This record gives sequence, C-alpha cells and structure tokens, in this order.
Amino acid sequence: MIAPGGTIGILGGGQLGRMMAVCAAHLGYHVIAYAPEDDAVIAQVCDEYISADWYDAAALKAFADRCDVVTLEFENVPAAPLEAIADKLAPHPRALAIAQDRLAEKRFVKELGGTPAAFHAVDSREDLLTGIDEVGAPAILKTRRDGYDGKGQWRIASREEAEALDLPDQPCVLEGFVNFECEFSVILARREDGAVVFWESPQNGHEDGILARSTLPGADIIGQQVGEARRLAQAVAEKLGYVGVLTLEFFAGKDGPIFNEMAPRVHNSGHWTIEGAATSQFENHIRAILGLPLGDIRRVAPRVVMENVIGPAAATAHEALNHPGAHLHLYGKTDAPEGRKMGHITRLEWPDEGPEEDNA
Repeated sequence: MIAPGGTIGILGGGQLGRMMAVCAAHLGYHVIAYAPEDDAVIAQVCDEYISADWYDAAALKAFADRCDVVTLEFENVPAAPLEAIADKLAPHPRALAIAQDRLAEKRFVKELGGTPAAFHAVDSREDLLTGIDEVGAPAILKTRRDGYDGKGQWRIASREEAEALDLPDQPCVLEGFVNFECEFSVILARREDGAVVFWESPQNGHEDGILARSTLPGADIIGQQVGEARRLAQAVAEKLGYVGVLTLEFFAGKDGPIFNEMAPRVHNSGHWTIEGAATSQFENHIRAILGLPLGDIRRVAPRVVMENVIGPAAATAHEALNHPGAHLHLYGKTDAPEGRKMGHITRLEWPDEGPEEDNA
C-alpha cells in the first residue's frame, strides 16, 4: 500500500486524468501529469504538469522517478517507451500493447473464449476483397491503431464499394456487421492481489460514432448476458495481471454478448458512477493502483442517466441544472468544435419525479 502523501503520476492530459487527479487529491495524494501537449486540462487540477514527448526517455524516467506509482488516462500512449518504467506502471504496458491493436485485441479475446464480431486482417486490396467474401457485406473497415469515437472507420455496403475504396495506407481489420438489441459495457476495478469489483453495466447509446448517453438500469437483455460478459472481462484482467479500472464494450446479441473492444482505463460509459454509485470508477482506480481497499460500487438512485456534452452544446449545458437531480461536469476545454467531448451531465432520478424536460 502507498500511504497518503505519496505521489501518483498520470500519463495523458485529458479529462479522464483530470477526474482521476481530483479523486487522488481527495484521498490525500499528490499528482504529477505527463503528456506532450503544452496546454492540457489536467494541468488545471494537478500539482505539476510536465510537457514532454512520449519518446523522451530522460524526461519520462525523471518523471517516473518522482512518482510512487504511474497510471494512464489515455490508451494511445505509445507502449514501447513505457517498458523502461514498467515497474512503476499500473496497468502494465502489455495491456496497452493489446488494446492498441484491434486485430491483436480480437485474437486475444477469442483465445480466452470470447465472441468478437467476425473479422479479417486487411493489409492489401486483396485482403479486403477476401475479407468481404468471408465476413460478408455490409461490413466496417477499421484501422488497427489510433481510431476512436468513430474515426478511422469506413462502412462498406458491397464488394463493389470495397473495390472502389481509397484504401488507407496502414494495417486495418474488417469487421462483419452485428445484429444486436443494444450496447453495454462491463467496467471492473482490480487490485494487484486479485480483488475485483464490477459496476452495474449501463446501456450505451451512440450518435455519429460517439457515446451520447449511458442509462441504468439498462434493457432486460443486458441483465441476461452480463454474467457471461463479466466472466470474460475477469479472464482478460487475470491474464494481463491487470491493476486498475478496465472496460470491455459489448453488443447484446440474440445468442449472447458479442465483444466489441476493450479500454485499459477508466471509461466514458462509467462517468455515471461519480454521483450515481457509492464509489466512482475514478476513486476505485486510484484505490486499486495504490493498494487501498476497493469501495462499494452499488447504484444509489433508481435511475441514472449520463449524457455527454458535445461541441457547442457546452455553451448552454448549465441549463441542465434546472433539474435538481442533475450534476454538470465541464472539462475546462476552451475550443468547442463539433464532435469534441466538452463535459457530461449525470441525472439521478426517482419515480415520483415524473417526466423531465431535456434542458441539456
């Protein structure tokens, strides 16, 4: 256990790290953050912010030497330079290496008994056409690395579209379409000694490839499939020797949960836990990496809805506070282009409140 007064290092400068840093401060710990950006929102709430390149070995080592433990808020931190500080890092860089490559991720989950959508590796036009023949159309072509929130993806409706596509100059994976009733995520926190807690799984709704809202309780089918999904998530965590919060996303299909992707970090669909659970994903992540006891994860209201504040909607997001059960989180970002996550609103609802107007 790392005692209060210790120092936590956070790799990444975004809103997830910002919320982790706030929880660390509440528990009595210092936070130093490290990322390449000159201006990062985490800098507004941590003790110190270091702007340096991921591949600056000297700067990265000097940063890690000042920390009792190092964690991350962004899964696209390059895994290779982190090997030099792996003894300080939670989770271990091996989790990053798998999560950063969609093909490796699907193969890893399949080996553990999970069911991903049908997939085919694509490194050439010939691979793409073979993949269309195998998984069928429509299908989605995704870059193996770096895509998120719908970026780096192409929907292909037919073999003719595949033949005409301007193929990206990087390794990809083709995924078959999945028939499903809804989407949900499994979010767990695991300590080094193997202790694990699972939050209730929210039903997730996406718009334009970006998570729009997470709702609890979710559809009945989620309750029917969450046990199997949790078993897979725990198997992933144990195989990786994972420490911290881990998220796996699923489609609820007619024959059981279909794995979509994993995130080795706290997750957007878990933001509801800040007000909606007895202990948030951010606090339990900090507890896990410090070796502290994990907190109670039970939902505290009959219904919880988390909605992302996207782009220009941030200008009027404060209007949501007209609802007494609403909690607003803005991330301190100054530019609000379309598609950028600027904050989120969580509403705690009780049956006697009746229908509410959406003021967000």
